Amino acid sequence: MQGGGMEIFMADQLKDIAMRIASLRDICDLSLEEVANQMEISTEEYEEYEEGKKDFSISFLCKLADIFGVDVLDLMSGDSPTLSMCSVVKKGEGYRVKRNSRYNYKHLAFTFRNKMAEPFMVTVDPTDEPPVMNTHKGQEFDYVVSGKMQFFIGDISYVLEAGDSVYFDSSLPHAEIAIGDKPTKFIAVVIKP
Repeated sequence: MQGGGMEIFMADQLKDIAMRIASLRDICDLSLEEVANQMEISTEEYEEYEEGKKDFSISFLCKLADIFGVDVLDLMSGDSPTLSMCSVVKKGEGYRVKRNSRYNYKHLAFTFRNKMAEPFMVTVDPTDEPPVMNTHKGQEFDYVVSGKMQFFIGDISYVLEAGDSVYFDSSLPHAEIAIGDKPTKFIAVVIKP
């Protein structure tokens, strides 16, 4: 899809995720305030997420999945994976999640239940916009597959190229931006605490 079609797809996906989050909160018998406090955001901001008015980062969804005791894919897709022995994803495949114009995620273990880590193939498109810092509990390992990127953590940054990797405390503010005029691809493994 291109142009307006992609925006409609993303808006529909956003509304679907918002509906699942609101339903899971009700099932868990948690108030808006309780979840907002656990997410360390205001109740008003959390309510915007549940209403589909605010876009989700992967780190936000990982935090919510932990609170609700579900797999992050349950929030993203509504599917409930059942495999617990192995998950095979063929080249170029994976559960696609395009959360904004900068990052495109493919979940690389989307059929595996009760994962201790969340592996993604991430494509970062070049942009002139400043990096948007994210945080989430646990640790993360990023391995650059192609391209060149600037990795930001706290007040410092590193330039990483194909073959380079970084392992870090993901509770610290972090972000990645592509350097040059081509997208950067990297494998991100989010390790739960």
